[in-house]
Amino acid sequence: MIRSIVWNGLLAVEFSKGAYTALLVPSMGANVVRLAQTEMGVEILHTPAAAEMETFRNRPQIFGLPLLFPPNRIEDGRYAFEDRVYQYPITIEKENNYHHGILKSQPFIVSKAEENDKEVKIECRYYSNAANDAVYKHFPHEFKCKIVYRLSDKGLEQEVVFTNKSREAMPVGVGFHTPLMIPFEGGEGSEYRLRVAVDEQCELSPRNLPTGKTLPLDEQFAKLRGEGLQTTDCAPIEAGFTLREIEVDGKKFRGAVVEHLTTGRKVFYEVDDETRYWTIWNNGGNQPYCCPEPQSWITNAPNAADPETAGFRAIKPGKSWSATYRLYVE
Repeated sequence: MIRSIVWNGLLAVEFSKGAYTALLVPSMGANVVRLAQTEMGVEILHTPAAAEMETFRNRPQIFGLPLLFPPNRIEDGRYAFEDRVYQYPITIEKENNYHHGILKSQPFIVSKAEENDKEVKIECRYYSNAANDAVYKHFPHEFKCKIVYRLSDKGLEQEVVFTNKSREAMPVGVGFHTPLMIPFEGGEGSEYRLRVAVDEQCELSPRNLPTGKTLPLDEQFAKLRGEGLQTTDCAPIEAGFTLREIEVDGKKFRGAVVEHLTTGRKVFYEVDDETRYWTIWNNGGNQPYCCPEPQSWITNAPNAADPETAGFRAIKPGKSWSATYRLYVE
């Protein structure tokens, strides 16, 4: 099922397949603001209520699947690449950093909406160029961003593709804030545990920028690889990690999983090899969500001592880069 609706004053696309239903808002970064497994009564993502629409417009990163380009922070809003200097506005004044980019709130167009027996496919596109300078004025590259959502009885697959249409190599760094609902099917936050495919913790400066030093997981964060960590109704968490697969149900797993200890139900957030780094943030610990944030590059990678090792990448003219993610319930 695919249908166009007006949702809290915004044009949206509602689509469903099997037991899954999703709600996409093209005008706000092509953000899927709701994903649910309706037969199990599981709400996977933090969805804005009608009274939270102003918050959604101002802070889309705390709802749904917001695209971060670039992910996380850029020191002083500035970096250099191939003798070019990129200067962004400062968005966190106390840290003098730029963060998250603005694609998360830019209007995309729905370029395809298709359904067959196996899946619903929704494709959204955004074009950046000199005439559409919301992004271009600080990042002077022509590019196309395409987000493809595929919904089936196996959950939601999300593919993001950047194509460089400029004449010069184009830096690319992508992340998703992804506030996963906790609790996702009732109960208390203390009944849920988060596990994430983390490896080492990245030491952060007082400006929340990596120092370049990695640390072994302490007793608290070692739980992310083991029995799981309580991440809501708890103390604040804001930390960065490198990535290493964990084992879930006897299988190697690259991603994050939230388990309801009472029912055994699990929400899975699977990432591909393009994800190199995690930020985990619970917005103070008193919200009904926690964000395991996959990033293709380490925070502030363009300014790292070794940017390539930190995940910094560039797309050659005419070429594309892509990453795939998947959300599902078991």
